[in-house]
Amino acid sequence: MSRGTKQNRPGGHYRDIADALNPSHHLKVMGRLVPRITKKAGSAPGTIVHTGEQKVEQSRLSFLDYNADGLREKNMADISECLPLKDMPTVSWINLDGLHDIATLESLGKRFGLHALVLEDIASVSQRAKIEEFDDHIYVVMHMLFFDETKDRVFSEQLSLVVGENFVLSFQERIGDVFEPVRERLRAGKGRIRSRGPDYLAYALIDAVVDNYYAVLEKIGDRVETLDATIMEKPTEDTLHQIHVLKREMLVVRRSVWPVREVVSSLYRSDHALVSEETKVFLRDVYDHAVQVLDTVETLRDLTAGLTDLYLSAVGHRQNEVMKVLTIMASIFIPLTFLAGIYGMNFENMPELSIAWAYPALLGFMAVMAGLMAWYFRRRGWW
Repeated sequence: MSRGTKQNRPGGHYRDIADALNPSHHLKVMGRLVPRITKKAGSAPGTIVHTGEQKVEQSRLSFLDYNADGLREKNMADISECLPLKDMPTVSWINLDGLHDIATLESLGKRFGLHALVLEDIASVSQRAKIEEFDDHIYVVMHMLFFDETKDRVFSEQLSLVVGENFVLSFQERIGDVFEPVRERLRAGKGRIRSRGPDYLAYALIDAVVDNYYAVLEKIGDRVETLDATIMEKPTEDTLHQIHVLKREMLVVRRSVWPVREVVSSLYRSDHALVSEETKVFLRDVYDHAVQVLDTVETLRDLTAGLTDLYLSAVGHRQNEVMKVLTIMASIFIPLTFLAGIYGMNFENMPELSIAWAYPALLGFMAVMAGLMAWYFRRRGWW
């Protein structure tokens, strides 16, 4: 997990257990696992309908246009500014934040020759990670993950990439992503990225997404370690609720990450003309990272599942310790209670009652008996 890059989402430690117990939190988790489909049943194929919630007030369109000699970067006020980029000999990376802007999607799709089904999938944020190949472009869907430490919650955001002959289109649900290192490399002109084609840019973006999985899993791993230490020291009912929340978040992570290996493998093995042999070498490296991520996800899932058993064992052990002490105390006092009960009976002919030293002798005998029983329990390791 050392390859993970730091996230740019705000965070702190999760403190409020009441949020975890809130029914609305569980509904949100279920909504991420089984998203609502708002598209009308029976709609014609290629009908563009935004199925998610609007996460930005206004969509934002930007581009980076570059070659080995230079780079242009701009946030566009109007989509017409990026339309001529399709005919430029340079490589263009056009990014749209905000999938609710159907008009912009349609304009980009028309200008860059995107298939109608691709536009439909871009607007539908319930897509499973996948890759689709067309004659003149390749469509890739993935999910970016962000870990909010203030709520111990994983946020998943759909990312769509379209790779063409001289362009890469990226579509995101909100402003803010994991691509800043890629932008910095493009601006600095370091390495091979400015001298390669759009397929290499797509590789760099996919690699950034996969690398960010390490950062998210590292945060989850830290949370698992914290819960493990809490369970061993002082397990409480709140600890069990935190384990339950963490197990739900792991389901969200697994659903987002699991198909990525297949996507990268398909892209690496693709015979499409847009994917060069030089880029396939780097895609193979991303595939290895994706496999490592999946191994880490499965390990964390096993550890998280084991936290419940550890919690139950720790609580049972604490209860056994309490019951052991109570049992020892009861075992010591049972014979003492028996003797006290005998001499508490109201009979006239009890010879010991007439002896002056009988009372202190009885107390001494009871003290010796209690001491011998305590010594015996200690010697046997029961106390």
